[in-house]
Amino acid sequence: MVRDPIASESTPSAEEICAALDDPDCREIIRNLEEPMTASELTDRCEIPQSTLYRKLELLTESTLLEESTEIRRDGHHASKYSIAFEEITLSLDEERRLTVQIDRPARTADERLAELWSEVRKET
Repeated sequence: MVRDPIASESTPSAEEICAALDDPDCREIIRNLEEPMTASELTDRCEIPQSTLYRKLELLTESTLLEESTEIRRDGHHASKYSIAFEEITLSLDEERRLTVQIDRPARTADERLAELWSEVRKET
């Protein structure tokens, strides 16, 4: 399953974002994601057990902090790659003193917008 936080229709709550960022393993994953990486590459880089890493990747993608894409390989063994899906996160209090979150996302390239459009077309057919 490929998850694109920018195309996501639901925005995570401030509580979901804080829960993900409060987790030391999640912060370690974010720190080490300088470029898109597979779970296997992240396991080696972060020294987090693979079963734990998959749970943390799920938490980060569900909270839209990571983007999951598919790396197509010639041998047919495709792999998910993960990349950071934000540039800045701002937590603030609204007028009713509720915690709110704003996530600034990187600008999309023309290729990324086309891929997103194609993905939406495939969903419709």
